Amino acid sequence: MTIRVLALCGSLRAKSTNRGLVRYAQAHAPAGMKIHVADLLDVPFYNADLAAKPAAVDTLLQEFAAADALLLACPEYNYSLAPALKNALDWASREPDNYLLRGKAVAIMGSAGGMGSSRAQYHLRQVCVYLDLHPLNKPEVFANAFSGAFDHDGDLIDDKIQENVRLLLLALADWHRLLRGGRG
Repeated sequence: MTIRVLALCGSLRAKSTNRGLVRYAQAHAPAGMKIHVADLLDVPFYNADLAAKPAAVDTLLQEFAAADALLLACPEYNYSLAPALKNALDWASREPDNYLLRGKAVAIMGSAGGMGSSRAQYHLRQVCVYLDLHPLNKPEVFANAFSGAFDHDGDLIDDKIQENVRLLLLALADWHRLLRGGRG
């Protein structure tokens, strides 16, 4: 059985190193895993006053519904997670009984300066608690965006981080199976 993973990238820049992490993950997903990347570019900020959901939101919610697990690429903005990523989770969490998120396995990775988005990832883990998402504890993937691990297009070129991403995806598949009682 194929595990359908929805990847969300908190950065909207085309040459973002976080998008590079997602591109690498998508291209190197293990057997039995398919990664679909959500497009957050046109998703407006959550607003309960909207009479109808915008088309980009409907598309995003359908992608959440089709996903068995999530892969979150978390940049770090001012020591916290990026608004685009939080906003996508906010939209999904407003559906009845949190059915789009509740109980799903999550893998988190990120790229930023200094400590490679570690602070933002810890904030994201706090959000996951409330949303009843189940993030992996290990392996952790923190990539320094300015260390030469990425090329000028934001693509991941560092062998060690590439291996960490592959290990993260394998762990996500195992974690998903474990959360589902071994049923794949």
